[in-house]
Amino acid sequence: MNNTAPIGFFDSGVGGTSIWKEVTQLLPNENSIYLADSRNAPYGEKPATEIISLSRKNTEKLIEMGAKLIVVACNTATTNAIDSLRTNYSIPFIGIEPALKPAATNSIGKSIGILATKGTLTSKLFAKTSELYASNINIIEVVGVGLVKLIEEGKKDSPEMESLLRDLLDPMLKAQIDYLVLGCSHYPYLTPKLKEILPASVKIIDSGEAVARQTKRILERFDLFNTSGQVSKHKLFSNTNPEVLANLVGEIINPSIEVSYMDF
Repeated sequence: MNNTAPIGFFDSGVGGTSIWKEVTQLLPNENSIYLADSRNAPYGEKPATEIISLSRKNTEKLIEMGAKLIVVACNTATTNAIDSLRTNYSIPFIGIEPALKPAATNSIGKSIGILATKGTLTSKLFAKTSELYASNINIIEVVGVGLVKLIEEGKKDSPEMESLLRDLLDPMLKAQIDYLVLGCSHYPYLTPKLKEILPASVKIIDSGEAVARQTKRILERFDLFNTSGQVSKHKLFSNTNPEVLANLVGEIINPSIEVSYMDF
């Protein structure tokens, strides 16, 4: 494998850029390719067979484009498809799942909230993680119906989004949670709005930093670090209008970032 080859990322849309940002910040010498499968967003409302099929499609496109490892920057795709991906492809994969363990371990009130997609919350992997780390914790699981759609439409700061979030968070507020776990890679973009609604005592956590550290470990394990010394290049593609994708990564002032449309 060529060490200068890019790290591949895919998600059911633009949300996985929250993971992409963490990885590229920790590993500034690495090149990257990101696929925003916005045409099929959200994955969380689809059956597992379709999620696996879409994940394989994205994987094969990233392999075709020369990726040296793949970050599945989508909770739903990880919890439903990563076992199949690892079985069928030899490239290293890094998955993402809700940060349930640190929330359950550190919760004082033993009451935590999980905001995630239906596809994640009903997966076997999530059930196994819950049983392993949170059997003695009161978990308030809420399906974030409509959140991904609004983010994909560029409405993360809209009054409509705030109203929806208040409705979704209401059972968590009543349960007096002290941790909120964001179980979808789109949701970190809602953190400022969530902080306005939740008490200051509630800690909000996601998986971005953990995924970045794991990516670094895998690069080290397979001796895949890019040591060329060349300026890194990042190519991000959407299979719908790339404007929302461009806006989300636009806060990073970096001429090496290209955002464009691609049919995949």
